[in-house]
Amino acid sequence: MNLPIALSNKHIHLSQADVETLFGKGHALTPSKPLSQPGQYACEEKVDLVGPKKSIMGVRVLGPTRNQTQIEVSLADGFTLGLSVPIRESGDLAGTPGVKIVGPAGEVELSEGVIVASRHIHMNSDDAKRFGVEDKQMVKILTSGERSLTFNNVLVRVSDSYALEMHVDLEEGNAAGVKNGDQVELIAE
Repeated sequence: MNLPIALSNKHIHLSQADVETLFGKGHALTPSKPLSQPGQYACEEKVDLVGPKKSIMGVRVLGPTRNQTQIEVSLADGFTLGLSVPIRESGDLAGTPGVKIVGPAGEVELSEGVIVASRHIHMNSDDAKRFGVEDKQMVKILTSGERSLTFNNVLVRVSDSYALEMHVDLEEGNAAGVKNGDQVELIAE
């Protein structure tokens, strides 16, 4: 069975406290465009990341705010920053490296929170039944085209607040020759 894939560029999810430190007291994130997952959006706001080696400028903030600030980068972005960034599920931040975040009104020095997001599929419970999978199950995904490949170790995340879509970072998507909205095949293990 097929589902759409989307490529994710580096971005940051901020806590409200960090929003106010970076952009000013009382600041609220400014939605720019909706994302594919319900209630999620790209913001007008951008920040700079300062690592031990180099900086990455103009990293897009995604909303809404979260309980804990989380930065999602690619492996190459980690090398640029000078960090050894682990591949993790969103929210699994314990023991990850930190980085300095610079905004127009201030700076935040994170002690942890930088990850490479593990490849994953968002789906609701009806989708999970249709595909014969369950939350936290690992599956394979087969792409098509000239650079087709099989993604192993793809995490299924089931919530009725999700829309059906697989997420990979830009490096993985480019390696497979896929673009946003392309159809990929789920192979349950």
